[in-house]
Amino acid sequence: MLSSRRSLGLATLFANLALVAGCTSVTENPNLPVGQAAYDVIPATVEAPTAYTIDPADSVSVNVFGEPDLTFDKLLVDNAGFIQMPLIGQIKAAGQTPAEVSGEIATLLGRQYLVDPQVTVSVVEAAPRYVSVEGEVNKPGVYEIDYDTTLLSAIARAESPTYTAKLSEVVIFRTINGQRMAGRFNLKDIRGGVSPDPIVKDGDIVMIGYSGKRGLWQDILKAAPIFNAFAVVSRNF
Repeated sequence: MLSSRRSLGLATLFANLALVAGCTSVTENPNLPVGQAAYDVIPATVEAPTAYTIDPADSVSVNVFGEPDLTFDKLLVDNAGFIQMPLIGQIKAAGQTPAEVSGEIATLLGRQYLVDPQVTVSVVEAAPRYVSVEGEVNKPGVYEIDYDTTLLSAIARAESPTYTAKLSEVVIFRTINGQRMAGRFNLKDIRGGVSPDPIVKDGDIVMIGYSGKRGLWQDILKAAPIFNAFAVVSRNF
């Protein structure tokens, strides 16, 4: 059975996949931003680190100095973003920094139970992040990623593009502030260092387009033994 962290991440990703399922020509959409416009949507750099914001499915530790019954090495942030604490019940953790959660727990404990409680909250295990790589790759699927995984490395995890892949039509889909966004990239230019390698994020979907010309040539090659056999037979008459 999948863990709650894995279930949450995959559920989000599968919901995103449903939005593009069945769109075989989606990478050819002329309205998709390309060039710099694509990088404006899907940047090629990792955002400058700030204070970490807790996410659902993260695990945190809570230490209340001198109070072992209120100290926990690992608490799972549930899918709604809460942790459970004795005496004070539910605490909203997702969307807040560890310092903000520490302050809230200290405030609630200090109102009725403790004098000047000293509370420390830390993230001990971040929730896994996932990206889906679909289309013309050798092994389509869902892959776990790091915070700095790029488009090239995500496609490499899917065992690279197929022979019939259209490298100029690689699309990254991303949900930003509840809005579906996308950018189209040229994988050949990225590989050659002409264009930067964009960062993929949790929940992204990477779609690699299909080259009709290469597909036709593959069909011709597959049929070649039949043509050759006919030519040999015809020479016998």
